[in-house]
Amino acid sequence: MARAAGSVPMTAAVSGARGALLPLAAALALPLVLVSLPLLHLAPNRLVTGAPIAAATVLGFRLWPLLALAAIGPALVVSGRGRAGTWLGLFACTGGLALLLTGLGAGAAEHLAGQPPAARARLAAGAWLAGLGLCAGILWGMRASRLPAAGWLSALAILALIAGLGAAGALDALSFTVEFRARRDGLARAVLEHLALSGGALVLAGLVTAALGTWRRGRGAVDLLVGGVQVVPAVALLGGLVAAASAGLALVPSLRAYGISALGAGPALVGIAGYLLLPLWRGLQGALRAPDPAALDAARALGLTPRQILTTLRLPLGAGLLIGGLRVAAVQALGLATLAPLVGAGGLGRLVFDGMAQFAPDLILLGALPVIALSLAAESALGTVEAAARRRWPS
Repeated sequence: MARAAGSVPMTAAVSGARGALLPLAAALALPLVLVSLPLLHLAPNRLVTGAPIAAATVLGFRLWPLLALAAIGPALVVSGRGRAGTWLGLFACTGGLALLLTGLGAGAAEHLAGQPPAARARLAAGAWLAGLGLCAGILWGMRASRLPAAGWLSALAILALIAGLGAAGALDALSFTVEFRARRDGLARAVLEHLALSGGALVLAGLVTAALGTWRRGRGAVDLLVGGVQVVPAVALLGGLVAAASAGLALVPSLRAYGISALGAGPALVGIAGYLLLPLWRGLQGALRAPDPAALDAARALGLTPRQILTTLRLPLGAGLLIGGLRVAAVQALGLATLAPLVGAGGLGRLVFDGMAQFAPDLILLGALPVIALSLAAESALGTVEAAARRRWPS
């Protein structure tokens, strides 16, 4: 008994030590990043990395206030010291992010003064890590404050801050902003094309999955088919579809009159949809098996038809599983649509491949970051719908 009683204070001491170490680690992490890693790379043109520039040289007088905010903000939001401390930490992280961005923009403009027009000031590892850390602090602070839709509020606050500074011209000297201004119209069109490709592939895969779901005797063959598609590399599948379409058009040239081509959106849609069949098929099968056998027997005893059982029992009870499959497929579609330019289609992947061909990292990021943002938005939105469906119809 004495030994058991003595273990309680020891456990509390260990828990208290861990609780003290987490804020300390959070307070030290970002300042160490800022003083040890470069914030910018100054390059003679967009094709080379350039020379690293340390935080003290980039930020100047802004360094010490930023170090203070980068230490205080994350430490407060993870310490759990009440609502007031959380809000103070949230404001400190937001102010630190604003100070970091304005300092990067001003430092880039200062170092580019007198340089040739082709010179670029590119964000370095320290800027990316410090920015991500402060964004994580904002998200953590929002959640700790128990605000509704904390993730969405955090994203909107960060985007509003970046958009405001960009509109004010504070970020004009950064290489990423230069790439954005040069391709602003093309970027908007690429986003729409990307959404059209991924959404079209998702609709096509959904229709095929629904049709396959009515084939009761062939479920084993369907399992083999949709699982086998996942084994084929995406580039090989797209290339095979282009070859097959070319052969078909050679046999039936009149198909060209209907707008069918071996390159373009057609092969891309079919290829992406092929990879979406597996999550949608598994979600559908899980939804169909969600009801308890006793509930199915009772429904049949009441005289319900198979269609009525499907619409009033199977699909409602399996809605969470069905939406879960749709959630996986939607994120997968947004990612796979990046490969569409390999077969002549559009989308954000065109910017990514252009950047790779030109050895321009900022152009790659200009295409990749919207894909990441769209995927996170789809994941969050469908995750919310899935959770609501599971609460509404618990299986």
